[in-house]
Amino acid sequence: MRGARKRLCSALVVAYGLFSLYAAYTVFLRPRRPAAPRPPHRDRRGSRDHVALGNEEWNPWEGDEKNELAASQQRYEANLKMIKNARSHLEQTSLRVQIWGKAAIGLYLWQHIFGGHLQPADVTAQWREGSQKAGKTYFSFITGPSVVPGYFSVDAENVVLVLNGREKAKISYATQWLHYAQTLIHTHKIQHVAVVLLGNEQCNNEWIQPYLKRHGGFVNLLFVTYDYALVNEEDIFQWPLGVATYRSFPFVEPSWSMLHDPRSYLCNFLGTVYKNSSRETLMEILKQDGFDKLCWIAAREQWQPQETNESFKNYQDALLQSDLTLCPVGINTECYRIYEACSYGSLPVIEDVMTPGDCGNSSIYHSAPLQLLKTTGAPFIFIKNWKELPAILEKEKQMSLQEKIQRRKKLIEWYRNFKAWVRQKFINTLENSFLPSDKG
Repeated sequence: MRGARKRLCSALVVAYGLFSLYAAYTVFLRPRRPAAPRPPHRDRRGSRDHVALGNEEWNPWEGDEKNELAASQQRYEANLKMIKNARSHLEQTSLRVQIWGKAAIGLYLWQHIFGGHLQPADVTAQWREGSQKAGKTYFSFITGPSVVPGYFSVDAENVVLVLNGREKAKISYATQWLHYAQTLIHTHKIQHVAVVLLGNEQCNNEWIQPYLKRHGGFVNLLFVTYDYALVNEEDIFQWPLGVATYRSFPFVEPSWSMLHDPRSYLCNFLGTVYKNSSRETLMEILKQDGFDKLCWIAAREQWQPQETNESFKNYQDALLQSDLTLCPVGINTECYRIYEACSYGSLPVIEDVMTPGDCGNSSIYHSAPLQLLKTTGAPFIFIKNWKELPAILEKEKQMSLQEKIQRRKKLIEWYRNFKAWVRQKFINTLENSFLPSDKG
């Protein structure tokens, strides 16, 4: 009995298989006869003409079948293209880099130089992140108070750590991050580390040197602000100071009016005037020649780290409404004001003198100070003494609006190209250092 059931089941399976093969042959392999032309359209109110098919077979669903076949082919080709693009993307992306933004200068890197976006957009958010592909590298960026050592996901074997080393308290915090990165190196969680450092304004950055690979440490590359004397273009590179992102200075998109409208003031200076500084000399010269009536001047005796909404708006308006922005030296020659003026097309007039400290010596480094800006052809006005300013302002008074428009365009174009150049150099340096060499 059991054997009979087995034979019956086998027979049914064989029969089903033969029927399936016949159906497949009928649908896919058997040649179709050409379909007869469809009858001409008739008004539904009239009688229908008889269509003589003769020996021809008319398939009323043939048009639908062709449309479905064409749609299926398009879907197949679209999926194939998507797979090829994904495979190409994976092949081209050879490096993954995670940037830990633990200093405000990281926002200049990501939003101004990389042109990247962050989610959420709220600058007070505890956690913000973004990502983009550039060159052979996929970059991700994280920042915010919630980014704490050991309490976030390390998503790449290559890390760029953005740190503040301007003063002792900041250095102490920065070293905690370096020790965390060092632990990840030792436990093989990451392979390479680069540091973007907001350096000390007098270039006292000795504390970072033991962490560099050339001194037995683990940091492959260092990008540091100001004219640091140890910049060698091999593993230590100069980095632009940028705009004051810690005071929420925005990314500015040039507008038609910014380029073409006449501006109300010859120049501006809104800032702190320190005792016995060249800034006092600047104020005296402006008052003596009456230029303070033609310029937007707002001096204060004490530096304020935070802006009020009103003071910040006044500062932005001054940049937008002035043809020139005066940039006297502070603790260092390089200042945020230079880059902020470029954002609004207001030409920086820079006091081109070395400040005290350990930054590049102009007798050795012929471009110092501001050698990064000078070597990239910054179209600024550089002066050695503010006594040169009256002649500059007199010349400014004689310039036509068209000449000023062309100058603004040149300045904004240079700044855009400068940021693009810094970005590409940064990417190339990381890829050349982090990617395995093809040499045997």
